[in-house]
Amino acid sequence: MNSKEYIQGTIKTIVLKLLSDKDRMYGYEITKRVAELSGGQIKLTYGALYPVLYKLENDGLLVPTSEIVENRARKYYSLTPKGKEVAKEKVSELQKFTEILKIILMPDPDTKPGPMIWGN
Repeated sequence: MNSKEYIQGTIKTIVLKLLSDKDRMYGYEITKRVAELSGGQIKLTYGALYPVLYKLENDGLLVPTSEIVENRARKYYSLTPKGKEVAKEKVSELQKFTEILKIILMPDPDTKPGPMIWGN
């Protein structure tokens, strides 16, 4: 499944949802969780994830904290109170959107298959 074009519009909501489920996460942990929850179908790259994290931070939705883990600094991200509100809104919007997509993509039982027309 090539989900890259679909994922780009939903990364923000995915990150907000994951952080609303857990108090704090770091980048690698987010990418692992997305892969795990999607059965390996969705793989977030750091090049896609970190710009979203920085944008959410600049928008006041995330607060980063650093911690030394195994002699290395690790940056954790947590939702701000505003981030928690936005997470609920964005998840609700995406759920409604996916329900609408299901309806649009579901075959119409009243429509009989016609000839397939290819090309111009």
